[in-house]
Amino acid sequence: MTVETVTPVLKAPSNFGPLKDQSKTKRVLKHLRPHTHISSNFDDLKFNGAASLQLQWDQEEQQSIPSTIADTRLIASPYNDAPHLLDLEALDTQSRLLALALSFFKPVRNDYATGEYLESFNWNEVFDLVKTFAEAEGHIWTRQSFYVVSFRSKLQPGVDQDHLHALDAYSHQEAITSGGLLKYWFGTKNEERQNLATCIWRSREDARLGGRGPWHAKARAAAKDLYESIVFSTKELVIEDGVKSWHLSDYKDGHA
Repeated sequence: MTVETVTPVLKAPSNFGPLKDQSKTKRVLKHLRPHTHISSNFDDLKFNGAASLQLQWDQEEQQSIPSTIADTRLIASPYNDAPHLLDLEALDTQSRLLALALSFFKPVRNDYATGEYLESFNWNEVFDLVKTFAEAEGHIWTRQSFYVVSFRSKLQPGVDQDHLHALDAYSHQEAITSGGLLKYWFGTKNEERQNLATCIWRSREDARLGGRGPWHAKARAAAKDLYESIVFSTKELVIEDGVKSWHLSDYKDGHA
């Protein structure tokens, strides 16, 4: 098997910046640009919110993207190819709105691998967009919880990067196929070979189903050879009524 690659057509600018403007408007999402019109560069997708360039708004001109067609598959990870896309039609309304807002998800500090998790990403901007999208669709947001997983790791010296990439890419394909994985993000290892990856799931049950495939089993079996250390943590993300507030807390049984 090989991991499918896509030649980028539209590349995100290095300082991608329409987020604040979009959070102040009530533009209704018309459709998604096809993923093949968006960059497949990992840095664009991880650090510049390139996935958000898929969102086509009702008053935008379409001159820059000829023959744009409707799509329902969202880039929801640093992988921009068909087996990794999230089918929005398979989601409930609120999970879909959160997934769309998470297309803007990106780190806001360089030490995300070791820094405070809550302070490492643009969470407030994401939830401003959840509220904006809900209002634009006339949807009244009701309190909902989601399941968040983070992985802090330190690689062994001299790790086979191709093997590591294959384990990660195929494990993500398994997870996205099972349904309910709204966002997967991973960074780039630092000089100490440390990194952070995180998943935002619709529920803990979705996470359980998404992690039981053969590639996940291979990844778990290979962990001791690939990593000096792995710190795994789980949290509950709660978005309150009307998206008036939100919070992340340690996951406890019976929640999310």
